[in-house]
Amino acid sequence: MDSVKVIEIKKSIFESNEIDADSLRGELKAKGVFLLNLMSSPGSGKTTTLVRTIGLLKDKLRIAVMEADIDSDVDALKIKEATGVASIQLHTGGMCHLDAEMTRQGLDNVPLDGLDLVILENVGNLVCPAEFDTGACCNAMILSVPEGHDKPLKYPLMFQVCDLVLINKTDVLPYFDFDLEKCREYIHLRNPKARVIPICAKTGEGVDAFAQWLLEEVTKWKN
Repeated sequence: MDSVKVIEIKKSIFESNEIDADSLRGELKAKGVFLLNLMSSPGSGKTTTLVRTIGLLKDKLRIAVMEADIDSDVDALKIKEATGVASIQLHTGGMCHLDAEMTRQGLDNVPLDGLDLVILENVGNLVCPAEFDTGACCNAMILSVPEGHDKPLKYPLMFQVCDLVLINKTDVLPYFDFDLEKCREYIHLRNPKARVIPICAKTGEGVDAFAQWLLEEVTKWKN
């Protein structure tokens, strides 16, 4: 009896998703809409970072947010109440990531014709979300200080696929054995082109640099 070739099946799934993702990017480009895929571990501060960032950008860009979680609508409500921008919740049905087709289903419920920027807050996980192209124009991730500076060594793919890494919760650096420069070194070992921005979403420190980066990326995408 022939054995089941799991690797071939997995490869087929990824290849199909990459085709869907490229198609979605083309559609977004035609509409002049920039999609950012934001990833991280649970509790790293994605939603708080978005609230701060949207506050700096909402008078310059027309923004919507898609919150992906296995369950609940806590984050979507928080974004909507704190910023006033359009926010929808995506339930993944137990899946720990979004792929391009799932992202498209979310975008079908967002008024793209009136937007410049859509931010997808992916499911909190350092493994699965990095494996699937969502069709986003850029990938970014948040690494929080309590997680440790060695995460780029342990979860290489996440850092390899990201254009930007935010190091959050810098206010607690004195209380953790976190080497910021060593973390930069490990990130660039995995991805020499990745931009690294230390921030504190709680106080707002450094978030303006992230907002400026995002504004520049949106502008380049639309031109």
